Amino acid sequence: MNTKAYAKINLCLDVKGRRNDGYHEVSMVMQQLMLADDISVEKRDDERIVLTMEPAVEGIPTDGRNLMVKAAELFREKQRISQGVTMRLVKRIPSEAGLAGGSADAAAVLKGMNDLFGTGLGTDELSSLGARIGADVPFCILGGTALAEGIGEILTPLHIPEEAALPYVLLAKPGVGVSTPVMYRALDDHPDLPHPDTLGYVRTLTAEGVRAAARYTGNIFEEVVIPEIPVIRSIKEDMMSAGAYAACMSGSGPTVFGLFESRDVMRAAAERIRGASYAGELAGVFVTTFR
Repeated sequence: MNTKAYAKINLCLDVKGRRNDGYHEVSMVMQQLMLADDISVEKRDDERIVLTMEPAVEGIPTDGRNLMVKAAELFREKQRISQGVTMRLVKRIPSEAGLAGGSADAAAVLKGMNDLFGTGLGTDELSSLGARIGADVPFCILGGTALAEGIGEILTPLHIPEEAALPYVLLAKPGVGVSTPVMYRALDDHPDLPHPDTLGYVRTLTAEGVRAAARYTGNIFEEVVIPEIPVIRSIKEDMMSAGAYAACMSGSGPTVFGLFESRDVMRAAAERIRGASYAGELAGVFVTTFR
């Protein structure tokens, strides 16, 4: 069973505050991209769950700490399946990037095992399982464009008008990682930060499209991440000066995305980023589109 795990970006991201249980309430517009990992899931003759990865990525385990393995174990437990699986991952989404690579992989495993074993679970049931693995997993199961609320598990699909042109997307990932829990604590320490207008983004996106909604693009995490990783600001500025109509950090960072109306302009911007004075600080530059 072959499937794909699609990356995501946050077109607009606000954190409303910390709950009594330690989780944070969010309001964010999430968009799936065509950039994807390739995953295969096959039945085994024993009860083992085996994961192999190509290429091997430092910092990504293939044992029970991996979200793919956790997803497979949870699916077997809930569906009372004893048979094991072999999972093969071809990694293309950069890790620790704010692109939900691990969550997308887990979502793909849940969907793949549902098909492989013919269990017939619907999107809501798969999303309920996914929420037990990570806050972004339900969106990765749903896909498309959605408003995510609660801790990320309350999803409202959003429709972009068909006549509105969808953008080309440029991604640039700095080589340093970001600890999401540390960044959430930093937000807790700065309660007076300006909040993006997520609902303004949603209203404009669904009425007029991505280009019109660009004026609402924002990510509250930028306020605490950019002081730690200042190259993010330089990347944003270069994307905008190279023709992007929006540029923003995704998730808790550090990847920056730029939205472009023209493929050629996007590719020229990618070459500009690759040749910039800070290029040595980057882990990768990627071109993709909305899915």
